[in-house]
Amino acid sequence: MIEKAIFAAGCFWKVEEEFRKVSGVVSVKVGYTGGEKENPTYKEVCNTDTGHAEAVEVTFDSEKVPYKGLLEAFWNMHDPTQKDRQGFDFGRQYRSAIFYLNDKQREVAERYKQELDESGKYDKEIETEITPAGVFWEAEEYHQKYFAKQRSEA
Repeated sequence: MIEKAIFAAGCFWKVEEEFRKVSGVVSVKVGYTGGEKENPTYKEVCNTDTGHAEAVEVTFDSEKVPYKGLLEAFWNMHDPTQKDRQGFDFGRQYRSAIFYLNDKQREVAERYKQELDESGKYDKEIETEITPAGVFWEAEEYHQKYFAKQRSEA
């Protein structure tokens, strides 16, 4: 069955690239969600207080990769203990967040986060937010498949 999931884990270019490698992922779009501004631009998200995070909308075949498999990939592609930053990128738009689309996704995400907390894998508290998904605003075309475009131009 084809489903969608939305994640934020820092700069959306890297997150998009990592999710494209997951078997069972059909497509990945980069965009913005979690804020108040309608149809925000990249510049607005980076330079003003829209409340949005740089995020990815993952379309996946749940018969090939369950939602929990996406969560595993998500938590392995970034440092979920950093609040409002990833590496050199900092600001609310770079927060770690799972934007659930239904109660099942919320339950699985909360359970997985609790298991990670209890496992002792991280020395610090996991800062990942688990929150209901709002509108996903697709980013400008030049951001879509950004790394693939850069490789093809080189």
